[in-house]
Amino acid sequence: MKKFRIVGSFLLGIAVVGLIYQQGIIHSSSNNFIQSTTPTLFFHGWGSSAHAEQHMVNAAKKAGVTKTIVQANVNKNGHVTLTGKIPRHAINPIIMVNYVDNKNSNYHQDGKYALNVIEKLQNTYHFKQINLVGHSMGNMSISFYLLDNAQDQELPQLNKQVAIAGHFDGIKGRDLPDNLDVNSQTGQPNKMTPAYRQLLGLRNTYPQSARVLNMYGDIGNGSDGAVTNDSSRTMRYLVADRAASYQEKKLTGKQAQHSKLHSDRAVDRALINFLWAK
Repeated sequence: MKKFRIVGSFLLGIAVVGLIYQQGIIHSSSNNFIQSTTPTLFFHGWGSSAHAEQHMVNAAKKAGVTKTIVQANVNKNGHVTLTGKIPRHAINPIIMVNYVDNKNSNYHQDGKYALNVIEKLQNTYHFKQINLVGHSMGNMSISFYLLDNAQDQELPQLNKQVAIAGHFDGIKGRDLPDNLDVNSQTGQPNKMTPAYRQLLGLRNTYPQSARVLNMYGDIGNGSDGAVTNDSSRTMRYLVADRAASYQEKKLTGKQAQHSKLHSDRAVDRALINFLWAK
């Protein structure tokens, strides 16, 4: 009887491992990740909240990347309140950013909100470097923060940036240029929105120490349903010539839809590997 219980437990263990592998759940020892005090900030999309960042953040925590997660809430006046504390020497802390004014299409204002968060963290914890992760509109907040502040040496310096579903040169149904075409080698678009023309300044100011991962979804029509792959790929023209490294990753399947990308396990794996793997 004891023998059957041992065999049964062994088979159950195999089944659990198989299920974990099949579902793409990430579990790992912290020995697989860099042990850094550099914080990573997550920025949500238009009309959204920090809740949209929860899946990616939880995946990082379950993987063993960090034990420290706090939230930065930004009210309509730009005032930042931190919920939770980052212990001294915390490893790979994560900050989930939440904008109350989450439908503001003034990109410079969105960038100012990001600046306020970063300054609050710097004044509280004195960080020297940061990682930035954006989904959809969050990428514009990050981009305009960098456009307006990248040369300020008194701010924490950008270490790594992850863009997810970025509409750098327009979004479908709003400002996407007609017949947009992008050079496959340089990322240069044949047409530019007014916002993209402003972002051209990054070609001269983007932090040269930063590494970049640009991820976008293709549900079968060259877009994630809201943002075309071409619009996302124009990020290359803005930053690749200055960044320490630049890479793109296309996601496919049902989870590659715009509003599902931030809960796509393939995104989790790519993000964790890029930001924190040794």
